Amino acid sequence: MTSAALDAPPDLTAPGSPAPSGPPPARRRPRARRWMSYLTFIALAGPNVALLVVFVYKPLVQSFQYSTLQWNIGSPTARSVGLGNYVDWFQDPRTPEILTTTAIFTVTTVGGSLVLGLLLALLLNQRLAGRGIARTVAFAPYVLSGIAVGMLWLFIFDPRYGLMSTVLAWIGLNSPDWYNDGPWALAMVIIVYLWKNIGYVALIYLAGLQAVPQDLRDAAALDGASSRRTLVSIVLPLLGPTTFFLSVTTLLSSLQSFDIIHAMTKGGPLGSTTTLMYQIYQESFVSGRAGYASAVATILFGILLVITLVQLKFVERKVHY
Repeated sequence: MTSAALDAPPDLTAPGSPAPSGPPPARRRPRARRWMSYLTFIALAGPNVALLVVFVYKPLVQSFQYSTLQWNIGSPTARSVGLGNYVDWFQDPRTPEILTTTAIFTVTTVGGSLVLGLLLALLLNQRLAGRGIARTVAFAPYVLSGIAVGMLWLFIFDPRYGLMSTVLAWIGLNSPDWYNDGPWALAMVIIVYLWKNIGYVALIYLAGLQAVPQDLRDAAALDGASSRRTLVSIVLPLLGPTTFFLSVTTLLSSLQSFDIIHAMTKGGPLGSTTTLMYQIYQESFVSGRAGYASAVATILFGILLVITLVQLKFVERKVHY
């Protein structure tokens, strides 16, 4: 037998040849890649999932647990009352007024933010001198502290010396008693909330407007469509996903608004600006009724969950992607 024959590898397909041990390398590589993908996912998503569990889901479960207790903050003991806190909230004579105030505040701030934000975005999308500076100025209030904004606007709404009273005097009107008249106090808070958050809505709408294909607008112009017709028939339908996103985010933000109300009215006068979110603060940190406040927080969470599910199920169907 020649040396070349001795050096050749054995033919594993020949009869009587030993069977290869273990899976072939071609099968091991996909399994190794799959494990590497799992490990990469755990390494990247693990910290975020852990933060959600610790700071979102765990407090949510604990809030529901505390809502079944009669417990005051600072007390070492608590007594189980089952659903007693929920029954007390529904039987509270203040509950209808708080729900009405919450509904008025939410509807006006969400609707106003969407309408005014869209108009501002349409204006800032035009070719104007100093457009970049105007966009920055419009968005700046959104990044300011809500407490600072509320304190600033308290001076503006001062019935005697504020800027608002001066402007109303120019047109022959007297300034309302913003601080002590319930409906005017709620209107004051709504105005300040819109001023602070309209820049965020305008920025998102501006990004959506810039994503509308120019070819569609040019084709509409060639067909003789006016600017208003182009806006209604082309631009607004293509802004459907943006509007849906903003309706969800602004609704959740409005229902959880706290800082401006606390800085300007503290829920007054006579509870006329007390929303569900502010009631949670009053019951827990002012009255010390932690169990009752947890019940109100759970109710607010249920309302947010139901509204979001309704939006996802019914409103999203009319969105054109």
